[in-house]
Amino acid sequence: MPILEAPMAGACPAELAVAVAEAGGMGANGVVLDPPARILSWVERFRAGSAGPFQLNIWIPDAPVHDPSRRRAADQFLTRFGEAGEPGPPAPVFAEQCEAMLDARPTVISSIMGLLAPAYVERMHQRGIAWFACATTLADALAAQDAGADAVVAQGMEAGGHRGSFDPQAAEQIDVGLFALLPHLVDRLRIPVIAAGGIGDGRGVAAALALGASAVQVGTALLRSPEAGIDEGWSACLDGLAPEQTVTTRAYSGRLGRAVQTRFVTAWAAPEAPLPAHYPEQRRLVGQWRRGAAVGVDRVNHWAGQSAALAAAAPAGEIIERMWSVTRGLLA
Repeated sequence: MPILEAPMAGACPAELAVAVAEAGGMGANGVVLDPPARILSWVERFRAGSAGPFQLNIWIPDAPVHDPSRRRAADQFLTRFGEAGEPGPPAPVFAEQCEAMLDARPTVISSIMGLLAPAYVERMHQRGIAWFACATTLADALAAQDAGADAVVAQGMEAGGHRGSFDPQAAEQIDVGLFALLPHLVDRLRIPVIAAGGIGDGRGVAAALALGASAVQVGTALLRSPEAGIDEGWSACLDGLAPEQTVTTRAYSGRLGRAVQTRFVTAWAAPEAPLPAHYPEQRRLVGQWRRGAAVGVDRVNHWAGQSAALAAAAPAGEIIERMWSVTRGLLA
């Protein structure tokens, strides 16, 4: 069935991907925070449970932005939440992550926030690995097609988590809903388009396919499944969450993403709040406070798409099967 699990870094245990793949979809893992050994361990656990398809997703690194004053202001603002803990481990090396993904030979390697290098794409294709590139505009989608992408993931502004804009500083201005973006891309690309953002049930899948998508990618719809195993507070926030109760924020990482409007997220939107530090410095700062004696800092990022209220507290396989059953009925 043309339903892909969204590769949500930190919320894609192998058990969730196995459940999706065994139900007939495609499993996934977001590996932006994973060193090579963790990437390969996840793949081993997935293959122990399923022979189905899966994708590994990587962020294209941002160009470094050195802004010490902005980092200091964000660091100082975080002191209102308590005491910081120890610094975290160093970030994984992008080139090493890319080599680990090649060694793992997934069905798909997908990218977000930019394009993979041509030489790497050629090596992927030599090993029979497809490249799916996330895009939020036609210009980015065409660039991905020209660079050798096998499919484009059209990410609408309704999507939970990070926005896949190639230009990190322009993300707030790229505010296009999926059902406007999708036909705009389908009509102009030669390669398949996968719809992502705000698809929470079979009605959304049917609508996306009717608008020309070859498949859909769902994330928030799976977060309340037992296989996802997310933080209980985060899961509770999703129950009945209205679309307007999600907001875009840079508070968690410095990159724009859609999340629940928690007290922590709201604090960063207050008039007296400074700008969050640039990515990845903001992510490191927030992580350090989480490891300390901070009060009021969300223990995990409470990402949520605008259709979060449709997320069911049910096994992931049942969610996928029900989604496809409703889709087939509507399209018939």
